Amino acid sequence: MDQSRIRQALAEASDTRLVLIAAGALASVPSAFAECFGAATAVLVADETTFDLAGRDLQARLAAAGIRTETPVVFPSRPQLYAEEANVLVLQTALEGRAAIPIAVGSGTLNDLTKLAAHRCGRPYMVVATAASMDGYTAFGAAITRDGFKQTMACPAPRALVGDLDLLATAPPAMTAAGYADLLGKVTAGADWIIADALAVEPIDRRAWSLVQDSLRAWTGDPEALRRGDRDALGQLLEGLILTGLAMQAHQTSRPASGSEHQFSHYWEMQETAHGAVSHGFKVGVGSLASAAMYERVLARDLSRIDPDTICAGWPTWAELEARIAQSHHTPALIAKAREQSLAKHLDAGALRQRLVRVQQCWPELRVELQRQLLPAEALQSLLSAVACPTTPEAIGHTRAELRHTYTAARQVRSRYTVLDLAAETGCFDAVVDELFAPGGYWGSRT
Repeated sequence: MDQSRIRQALAEASDTRLVLIAAGALASVPSAFAECFGAATAVLVADETTFDLAGRDLQARLAAAGIRTETPVVFPSRPQLYAEEANVLVLQTALEGRAAIPIAVGSGTLNDLTKLAAHRCGRPYMVVATAASMDGYTAFGAAITRDGFKQTMACPAPRALVGDLDLLATAPPAMTAAGYADLLGKVTAGADWIIADALAVEPIDRRAWSLVQDSLRAWTGDPEALRRGDRDALGQLLEGLILTGLAMQAHQTSRPASGSEHQFSHYWEMQETAHGAVSHGFKVGVGSLASAAMYERVLARDLSRIDPDTICAGWPTWAELEARIAQSHHTPALIAKAREQSLAKHLDAGALRQRLVRVQQCWPELRVELQRQLLPAEALQSLLSAVACPTTPEAIGHTRAELRHTYTAARQVRSRYTVLDLAAETGCFDAVVDELFAPGGYWGSRT
């Protein structure tokens, strides 16, 4: 595959210096390690499955190349390993006792655990990818569950990443499908950033935007090939996921890759009292459909004709919103998180009026730009189905009523400005959600 765009992005990356994606790339791990870390000692971090899959072979290759290695840190595969604070502490303790550069052998969980533990130990790390399942390999920050909440902890991306297409092709199809759904979610994430930029909430970083959006249609355009196991399609998917991670690395936040579709996923993950069996990517896929369907109903309206005075007269005060938040969530921890995130973006009536005037002025051009960015929900559903991703809330463990509630709750648990906020601030949120779940509406008619 052509890695010219990745090389260009690496020239401006803050943390990652080397990315190698190729068939047979495992053979290049020793030379990549030496290039990035010199004569340092290495320690592999894996679970039992990924150690058997690639770790044992890598340990032998490193030794044969004359690279000193410590005894690998191998987590049990059962029960399933999760990216949570307790496991970060286990790995951090293991790394503190050895002066070695960790090499994560795995995908999302092992990469995030190693990323944060290495950072806490004051050293860089390397990752050998085992599945094209998510966009976090080269992202700044690690998604870790702490105190019951999945949070993005600030920490540098890996110094080096190696992806062997032969190895990646052996990953369970569901993991590849989850990576596809995560990448497809950049369609609605991009639209949300367009809105935030137009309303002077958060300007678009054109460099990060280009890394994600310029080739998004090409990366996601042939899910059937991906489902067939086509290596070119797998390479395209991995390129998209890596460039998305590099965009987050460059921007130092997840904004280039995460919008309203991720807010649905984040809320569902916050609700889980135990670790769920449904992948993050699959939740993002259903969240993308929920977001795209809302966009269709919002774009059907002429927001240049809204009445700011009427909307502001009915706008809740912070005290009123706090009361609504308390009714929307069922645990003190969720209520506290929603209160914190909602306060960060809440406007008083005067500030809201100024924003609504801006909406009126920019809506004709903004609506056209959003229509260019978006795909219809039905088109997204077809793409997801083609790679065997879930497309209904029931398929990921939620009822239709729970999905309806999530439209409100998801907006409250993240401060990021998205279409959920635009609909609320322009006074059409409740009507839009009613339309989506009415007979003949997107969620009212789909089974």
